[in-house]
Amino acid sequence: MGRNKFSQKELEEIGRLLRQKNAVNRGKQKLIRHQLRVDYEFNISDFNEPGKAFGEDELREAVRRGAIQVLDDATIAAMKEKRARDKARDEAARAQEAVESGEQTDWQEALRQWNEWEEGNNV
Repeated sequence: MGRNKFSQKELEEIGRLLRQKNAVNRGKQKLIRHQLRVDYEFNISDFNEPGKAFGEDELREAVRRGAIQVLDDATIAAMKEKRARDKARDEAARAQEAVESGEQTDWQEALRQWNEWEEGNNV
């Protein structure tokens, strides 16, 4: 599940990408869908009817029916910052759990030990 809240500027860019997607071959469509997912966290499958093409008209319809909300730029920026903080926190927690379970090495601790060893052997 991607986002469902976008700024007007983001929706205009998403609309432009959807127009492009519907005018190019299958390989380029995949690249555009990837760009929508990565750059905007926009997943067509969150808003379309299965088996139907999703374009700019369907985007406007999703906004009209309330499936997509349009918010101001400042609110969107704050939302993105919070998502980035949450993602970093969750990743740090996963890494810590992996270290504690022995699945992964604590590379920062290993680097500290290496530096101590190098300093001791360079005397």
